[in-house]
Amino acid sequence: MNFRNFSLTTSISAIALLSIACSGGESEKAPEQAPKQIIEVETATAESRELPTYLEATGNLTGDEQSDVAPSVGGKIVEVRFDIGTFVKKGDLLVRLDPKDAEIRLDQAKRAVEQATANLRQTQSRLGVSDGEVFEIERFSQVRSVKAQLELAEKELARATRLRDSGDVSQAVLDLRKSQRDALLGQLDEARSNAAVAIKAIETARSAVVSAQTQVAAAEKFLSDMRILSPISGYVSERNADVGEFISPNVPNSKLATIVRTNNLRMRLEIPEQALAGIARGQSVIVQVGSYPDKTFAGRIVRISPVINTVSRLLIAEAEIDNGNGLLKPGQFATARVTQSKKSTAVMIPSNGVRTDGNVSKVFVIKDGIISERIVQLGLIEGDFIEIKQGVESGEVVAVGRLSSLGDAMTVKVK
Repeated sequence: MNFRNFSLTTSISAIALLSIACSGGESEKAPEQAPKQIIEVETATAESRELPTYLEATGNLTGDEQSDVAPSVGGKIVEVRFDIGTFVKKGDLLVRLDPKDAEIRLDQAKRAVEQATANLRQTQSRLGVSDGEVFEIERFSQVRSVKAQLELAEKELARATRLRDSGDVSQAVLDLRKSQRDALLGQLDEARSNAAVAIKAIETARSAVVSAQTQVAAAEKFLSDMRILSPISGYVSERNADVGEFISPNVPNSKLATIVRTNNLRMRLEIPEQALAGIARGQSVIVQVGSYPDKTFAGRIVRISPVINTVSRLLIAEAEIDNGNGLLKPGQFATARVTQSKKSTAVMIPSNGVRTDGNVSKVFVIKDGIISERIVQLGLIEGDFIEIKQGVESGEVVAVGRLSSLGDAMTVKVK
């Protein structure tokens, strides 16, 4: 083999391959990078405004009225018509107990009334007394008859006495008339005693009717209590009733449900002693809760304690908060602000310039087209504007609207 020719051939091949490689690199151009899209944003300028000053207090919201529903009679539950969160009106049926025993009891009471009424009518008929008539002893027939005979005997005795004085009648006749009169006096006493017994019999019969009617009313009440109704209008916050369960008012903790009225909520405010001059009944209150940082709820002070706690030096006032939309819930922690006469300066921006993620509120400040993301502390809400207590200075430009697509250090174009 000729090594010289082999070496030459190899060199030529290497040169050819290098040439191909170079030509291929020139034919393939690097892809062009797409231009970065710049988001257009609307802006607003943070501005200083004079706002009323507020006395701030915190506390928990409670229902305007709360009622625990418990049975007044014992029985087996056969129907439950509510659950937690159900809205019920006053008088709505909540629980129905088995009414069989109550129905039997009512039927027996009604039959007792019928029997007592029949006995009364028999007694009245025997004595000649009509329904509702007031029976008097002197009107008793036997008493009237004896009294009539006694009246005649008294006249005969008086006539015999006169005739005996004139000698026209013997002493024997006078004694006879006197004995007849005395006998009738005894009969009158006996007739009156009989009349008293008769009156007692009628009164007893009438009392028996009244007693039986009372038992009917009690049985009807017992049957009515088989239907346990809502005492107030509101939402059910607790349920302790199940079909088939036997309940009794004599068992401890026999509560079946708790109903809370939430159209209006209450909030206890602890007012420092030095702020008492700025608190009065009927004063406006603004309430905010963490779950709705961009909303306020209106209220007013309705009650003020007449005394100050000697230990804490705080006065307790109670505010009533309008909750017609049902957003607020009893038990929520809230901040209440009571309007004062003195005003203060605050930095305000439009409410749609704040993005809240969980418990963190952010504002996007724009300077030279670059976003600076700021965590801020929010304050009062006045119409469409919200106070920025910390994080933004007056005169700074902030993005408003479509904040979900913004982030720190982004380049934006101001509309």
